[in-house]
Amino acid sequence: MFERTETVAEAEPFPQLLAGTIRARRKELGLTQIELGLLANVSASFLNDVESAKPSVALDRVIRVLDVLGLEPQLALKQAPRALREGRAT
Repeated sequence: MFERTETVAEAEPFPQLLAGTIRARRKELGLTQIELGLLANVSASFLNDVESAKPSVALDRVIRVLDVLGLEPQLALKQAPRALREGRAT
């Protein structure tokens, strides 16, 4: 029914991919974690947790961060920089 293109072990884990996407976009916009935190109404500590792919982050706050960065939540992974999608660090 569905063609499998990669195994789970080969796929970039979702938290790491999302973390890299947020970090790359923040840097692209020239924002510090503190500045983005003020704009998204979250702490710089929270952003550090997000960008470190810490598993305990709250999804509602991640969505606020994506919104400030101009990233659509449903498209955030497609908007990830190519290096991240291919498993290379930025």
